[in-house]
Amino acid sequence: MSDPTRTERARDSLRRIAALIRKESWQLFRDPSSIAIGIIMPIGMLLLLGYGLNLDVRNVPVAIVVEDSSTEAYGVLSAFDLSGYFKPVHVRTFAEAEQLLLARSVSAIVRIPPHFARQVQNNAGQIQVLVHGADANTARISLGYAQGAVAVWMAREAARGRVLAASAVAIENRLWFNEANESTYFLVPGIIVLVMTLIGTLLTTLVVAREWERGTFEALFVTPVRTGELLLGKTIPYFLLGMLGLALSVVGSLLLFGVPFRGSATVLTMVSVLYLFVALGIGLVVSSITRSQFLASQASMMITFLPAMMFSGFMFDLRNMPWVIRILTYVFPARYFASLLQTLFLAGNVWSVILPNAAVLALMATILLALAARLNRKRID
Repeated sequence: MSDPTRTERARDSLRRIAALIRKESWQLFRDPSSIAIGIIMPIGMLLLLGYGLNLDVRNVPVAIVVEDSSTEAYGVLSAFDLSGYFKPVHVRTFAEAEQLLLARSVSAIVRIPPHFARQVQNNAGQIQVLVHGADANTARISLGYAQGAVAVWMAREAARGRVLAASAVAIENRLWFNEANESTYFLVPGIIVLVMTLIGTLLTTLVVAREWERGTFEALFVTPVRTGELLLGKTIPYFLLGMLGLALSVVGSLLLFGVPFRGSATVLTMVSVLYLFVALGIGLVVSSITRSQFLASQASMMITFLPAMMFSGFMFDLRNMPWVIRILTYVFPARYFASLLQTLFLAGNVWSVILPNAAVLALMATILLALAARLNRKRID
């Protein structure tokens, strides 16, 4: 027979536990940030990582220059046209193809030289493949695909009764802007994007959200300080910190990793200032909306840092993603800044790349800073 006192204590304990569970459940449902972090963030991360983590290379835009009118030349051309790995762009001259490669409109050039048929008959055929070396991984895979396309053509010729020697066609390859074929040259500019994103967005978001939590923003509203003055006072220290981080990153990339810098330091500074304004604007907007350090930090990570890593194109080839996700990448400013840094470091001042990307960053900075000023007007909502 059980002790009634012990049974009563157990029952009271269960009632208290049930009351605590109800209390915490109500608290959970009353706090949208908890639901967002527990449900929305895992789904968002799953979609980001699921669609973004793809190391395959497909639909590589390649400029094809055919300088020989023989059947052999057009046979090789058809192998590239029918390949699922390439997206051919047919041009007439090598100069035109070179301009497309400089503007990053294509990732490679395939050149079939004059007298190709005669060279094949003498087992000395050559196909020139020039690959943009900004992304060393994509460059290596693209060269392998080019060799595969030539092998498909040779197999097709063999099926027709014409057996070619293994040395009949050779691929002469060259990596432009990354002759050493170093992936570091491609990754380091992307790391600078992440550094600038963290400094500009995350730190600004946390500091301003902390001001809201402590109530010091409300105290500032009763002072003669204007909204513009308040925003400047909050952002200037982090702007200077971001520029210091940029300088340290650039010096480190040159001295520690040996990454070449072929562009203009003035242009690099100007486009970095634009991106930093965008990052600061995002930080101010997020912190003004959330007014909570915890929620602001999670939102800034989801809005800026993860997209900067997954959707900027510095780590994963954007062409491998579904078209809906590719369209979505145009919303994130890191995509434009990563393209600018890779171009300035490896190719130099290619204005056909610099001007459009810088214009988009300038537009984003203007919109975000104007929105931040509107959200931080001197009133208590």
